[in-house]
Amino acid sequence: MDRFVIQGGGKLAGTVKIQGNKNEALPALAASLLTDDPVILRNVPRIGDVQAMLDILRSLGASVKELSHNDFEICCANIRAAEIAVEKARMLRAAILLAGPLITRFDHVSMPPPGGDVIGRRRLDDHFLAFTSLGAEVSEIDRTYVFDRKVLHGADIFFAEQSVTATENALMAAVLSQGRTTLRNAACEPHVVGLSNMLNAMGASISGIGANILTIDGVEKLSGVDHTIGPDLLEIGGYIVLAAVTHSTLTIDGVNPDEIAVIRPTYAKLGIEFELAEDRLFVPAGQKMDIRPDFAGDIPKIDDAAWPAFPTDLMSIVIVAATQANGTALFFEKMYDGRMFFVDHLIGMGARIVLCDPHRVVVVGPAQLYGTQVTSPDIRAGMALVIAALCATGETIIYNIRQIDRGYENLEGKLQGLGAQIERFANE
Repeated sequence: MDRFVIQGGGKLAGTVKIQGNKNEALPALAASLLTDDPVILRNVPRIGDVQAMLDILRSLGASVKELSHNDFEICCANIRAAEIAVEKARMLRAAILLAGPLITRFDHVSMPPPGGDVIGRRRLDDHFLAFTSLGAEVSEIDRTYVFDRKVLHGADIFFAEQSVTATENALMAAVLSQGRTTLRNAACEPHVVGLSNMLNAMGASISGIGANILTIDGVEKLSGVDHTIGPDLLEIGGYIVLAAVTHSTLTIDGVNPDEIAVIRPTYAKLGIEFELAEDRLFVPAGQKMDIRPDFAGDIPKIDDAAWPAFPTDLMSIVIVAATQANGTALFFEKMYDGRMFFVDHLIGMGARIVLCDPHRVVVVGPAQLYGTQVTSPDIRAGMALVIAALCATGETIIYNIRQIDRGYENLEGKLQGLGAQIERFANE
């Protein structure tokens, strides 16, 4: 596997163009299975997870045509199989999103458990609840999930948690079911909105988009669509922190101002300010980065939750920000019980962090970080370690960067364009 070698301590400058949203692109690719007509998807990030999803679609019989670097045409008219190979499903968590569309096409579907980031337990119960409520039978045989159905019919479904992928899977199964489906406690992240709008453009009837109660009136058939993937908020959040901790001036091009409103209060707690002008975001240099205490001087708590709360996938990155800020903050990761363990790498670089339990860490800053050798445990922690390396003194080597490649397109090229000293090398 490849590795990054990074020389830290330098300032960056310039403009970075934001890629398409990974978490919208993957369900959009899965949704192409819902029609025999060609589906055109634009602004698709060229990342590892997208490549893995395209490989699975090809293995099922889909044709994939590259229209340009980030635009694809997918046609699923000749889908011939409803069984996903083990080695392909293990490549990404989003493989589970193929189950919903496939059960609209086939009476029998089988797939192994999906792979993806190891950040703690990731339940699939709400996916299976949705499928059984719609009329499918779900079983597990020899570590393989099996879905059987005769007719899919509308249902009233309440999710135990606001799962993004469960909501997306239920949406894709329900749009071609008979009758009305109501999804309660549904996720409403921008990528769920993007998928919903895409499905409606294909002829689906989904109302309540953007809220946590969705109503779907089933239709008999969906048609092709030309859909553009929105910007990746997680990449935006990473570059904001990168600018702040390296004392750099950066312009971030291609943002959605409405989405930025969700992360601004948390960044302000860490003393990070930025300016918005239409679809551009400007991060000035020389920020004080003073952690703002809660009322009466209490140590602030920064936590995550379902949208429109602060996104869990930015938690690793803002922890790096706190290591360079003045003051103390408590970070509470509510959604996953394995995400916080990456802080051992930051401690090894010189950060002052106390891991209280699998969900909480206390960060005391600022701390001088020093280059060392680390391993990327997952996509977002990998990006956090890149940011830490760029503000550290000396050389950092990051291994297992396949994890980073799964979520970030041409990361080293973008960073080199900003003046970063980062190189990719193949491991011997």
